[in-house]
Amino acid sequence: MATKGPMRLKSDFLSLVVAAGLATSSAGCAHHAEPRVAHHENVAAVHGDWTMLGERWVDGGHDRDVISVGAREGTYRRAMIVVEHSALEMFEVVFTFGDGTQFAPRTRHVFSADTRSHVIDFPGSDRVIRSVEFRYGNLPGGGRAQAQLWAQ
Repeated sequence: MATKGPMRLKSDFLSLVVAAGLATSSAGCAHHAEPRVAHHENVAAVHGDWTMLGERWVDGGHDRDVISVGAREGTYRRAMIVVEHSALEMFEVVFTFGDGTQFAPRTRHVFSADTRSHVIDFPGSDRVIRSVEFRYGNLPGGGRAQAQLWAQ
């Protein structure tokens, strides 16, 4: 007759843990589609209280895009650019504010896929952003990049 010593109890416990883990993981393998969160919502969670004001897909045919914003979106004191899906070369970014003034921070930069710019602080106090103009291009050998404008 075998006795249950410390080693046997440990083995029984590990078997139970493995069986429970398999049961739990196989339950997740059912063929039910999980509700998917829109990609920009994932980014919003990562960027805390930042608001996405717009996005553009860089198709290689256009080297200039404009995101129109407006007073209805509120006022902001800084912005950043998020690039997803593919590498992108950004030549210039021009912010046009509600009062007609423009701000063109130095932005010549090569973004890798799924990266972001540094925080771009606006001159003065909080500003209404009328529009933002991007001049950019896809890098050879990459796919289509998505440029997003975020502000806070």
